[in-house]
Amino acid sequence: MSININQPQGLPDIKFLEELANQFFTELPVSNPVGINPQELNYDSLASQHSTKEVHSFARTIPESESSALGLPSLGGAGISPTGSINAVNAIDLSHQQRNFPDPNFAGQGNVPQSVAGKGISPSAHHQGNEVNLANPQTSLPDPHFAGAGRVPQSVAGSGISPSIEGNETFSGLPFASGLDFFPVLNTVVADSPSFAPSPQIPISGLSDASYYFLQNDTGKDLTNAFFQEKKQHPKASAFKAAFDANLIKKDFPILQEKVNDRPLIWLDNAATTQKPRLVIDRISYFYEHENSNIHRAAHELAARSTDAYEAAREKVRAFVNANSTNEIVFVRGATEAINLVAKSWGEQNLQAGDEIIVSNLEHHANIVPWQQLAAKKGLKLRVIPVDDDGQVILEEYIKLLNPKTKLVSFTQVSNALGTVTPAKQIIDLAHQAGAKTLLDGAQSVSHLRVDLKALNTDFFVFSGHKVFGPTGIGVLYGKEDLLNETQPWQGGGNMIKDVTFEHTQFHPAPNRFEAGTGNIADAVGLGAAIDYVNHLGIDNINQYEHYLLLYATNLLKEIPGLRLVGTAPDKASVLSFTLKGFTNDEVGQALNKEGIAVRTGHHCAQPILRRFGLESTVRPSLAFYNTCQDIDTLVESLYKLKSGY
Repeated sequence: MSININQPQGLPDIKFLEELANQFFTELPVSNPVGINPQELNYDSLASQHSTKEVHSFARTIPESESSALGLPSLGGAGISPTGSINAVNAIDLSHQQRNFPDPNFAGQGNVPQSVAGKGISPSAHHQGNEVNLANPQTSLPDPHFAGAGRVPQSVAGSGISPSIEGNETFSGLPFASGLDFFPVLNTVVADSPSFAPSPQIPISGLSDASYYFLQNDTGKDLTNAFFQEKKQHPKASAFKAAFDANLIKKDFPILQEKVNDRPLIWLDNAATTQKPRLVIDRISYFYEHENSNIHRAAHELAARSTDAYEAAREKVRAFVNANSTNEIVFVRGATEAINLVAKSWGEQNLQAGDEIIVSNLEHHANIVPWQQLAAKKGLKLRVIPVDDDGQVILEEYIKLLNPKTKLVSFTQVSNALGTVTPAKQIIDLAHQAGAKTLLDGAQSVSHLRVDLKALNTDFFVFSGHKVFGPTGIGVLYGKEDLLNETQPWQGGGNMIKDVTFEHTQFHPAPNRFEAGTGNIADAVGLGAAIDYVNHLGIDNINQYEHYLLLYATNLLKEIPGLRLVGTAPDKASVLSFTLKGFTNDEVGQALNKEGIAVRTGHHCAQPILRRFGLESTVRPSLAFYNTCQDIDTLVESLYKLKSGY
């Protein structure tokens, strides 16, 4: 049955609606299901308030410079981006892709420590062997029970339609994002149903106006102190005022309803990848169902919808990291590709024999190997900032490394192996004083702490979407606009050019010049949805909750006899690398996997820093905001069971 979501009178009768809702919610728990109400999210700013034609007509009356400032959606048909220039998307050079570790040591060709729990598989793209039955996944919402048709509910923000749809708003299935009268009617009709309690709504103004995700009693008084006192938490927990009820947040993530070895999945492998909320999954599905097209230049409607969604995602990224302009945001495959892009474009163009590049001892292989390759090719020197026994960079030694030959300082904001938070602002300022450029790897920072690129003043910044609750295969390179425009493109092809003859090619300015070919449009849109989700929870709230969860976990792990924590810097994010005396790391990983606990074991693509501590691998639980003290308790109990021989 088709439902016209623009016309309230188009809703089915009440009895039919009740049957439909009961059928859908029959599998949900009695307690309130959690979820950001998609109708509260504005996916496409101005475009969600006007039809494409209206927006285009409006835009044509505004000078290009002013329309850029207004953040207008791109112009379908005219091929004009919100910045007033024709945009493009990226391509991946499969013949020249970079792994996160040196090839000679890959997959058993060298003495590489085993890294996958219980299976001895190297940290590659091979099947992880986590014993989940992929042929019969246990999900929280079995498709056969949804609306009788196996469809996944839509969760597109605002009006529930593309920002560009005009006169084409009808679709089949349950319109989760109608933005009209559907939710009030639905809530009224099924309020007495024993299988359904209406989802609370988070106001668009932010979580400061909502208490659903936070711990309070009937009087509205914050229960945070009692929460942590009950857990015998660190004394400083008394200052914590924004404790999440992460058990509710978990319900936003379908995969966290999965079972492994007949136990609830506890996902403590967040430094490797984060799980995806329903909001992101549904947004990508909606794109392919209603918006799928290549972007820019086409005169047809779907190109306008797709372009609007893609460029809206670019603006969301810009705001999330506080960049000056969307022209500074380049979509790439991930942080690894972003670093390689800088090395093979800016580095190739600007670095000469005898120049020096500084990295830290904390770096992921992705921030070592590209610079090694460039150094070998051009006669450069790679120098390393040492760390102390806690895993903190030693600023005094860094200062000694700086000299007139230093042209680039490339370092991580948060260590993926130790969790150390580096003094990024100080490192960047010192590099600039020496006349060097900086690249900051934010792959492990963007999901845990606020990133302000205007304040940091770094020249380049990179991160991956899948580390911030978004899809895999999408990431971001930030570069200062003038610097990007001075840099020759890494890849050539369609969409990144102004004019091509057989004698000469003229390139677009940034970001277009670095987005050749057809890129990952749908997942860029999905990344925008993930940023929406994080913004609604509040990155500062996330940071505060995870900090005290880290303190709680650290205090309990330190009490386990024979357990050695690796990485004990006072300022660190949610990583808990350790070894356990008497057991190999794989044995620990196997034991935890039997309890449904997912952790990473191995060198974490950061061999130099582990070898600094005399190790080839560690066990690495890593936290996110959907983890709980109960998750930590289960981890600790499982480790005690292992030591006791059970």
